[in-house]
Amino acid sequence: MFQLDPAFPATSQALGDLALCHARLQADARYAWIVLIPRIAAARELEDLSGNDRAALMEEIVRASAAVRAIGQALGRPVQKLNVGQLGNVTPQLHVHVVGRRTDDPAWPGPVWGVGSAEPYADGALAVALQAARITLGL
Repeated sequence: MFQLDPAFPATSQALGDLALCHARLQADARYAWIVLIPRIAAARELEDLSGNDRAALMEEIVRASAAVRAIGQALGRPVQKLNVGQLGNVTPQLHVHVVGRRTDDPAWPGPVWGVGSAEPYADGALAVALQAARITLGL
């Protein structure tokens, strides 16, 4: 049975469930950022997914990319570049990061991991980001 790693609720807000993945808004206002977690028990690597599930994951990454762009637009910080990554070095449960980047973001042009500390969303901005993502994802 699928269980969400406790690291995700501690660092993100639930958006809802897509056909394959549980989608979450990363709790870092510096970036428009969605994490997709396939709801497949014990999955740690892409190779743990069936071919059909890998294809579904790619489609959900494309949908999350549109949602990340919608978040950036809604917050007045349009996304200039999308980064997609599946690492799992810290949280081994299979998950994919879809991060909206800007040339003026704190980590540009390097990776977002390990740069500064996450900044919480202000209440109004969090509501705007959640709504933009959910509408775009159809949740």
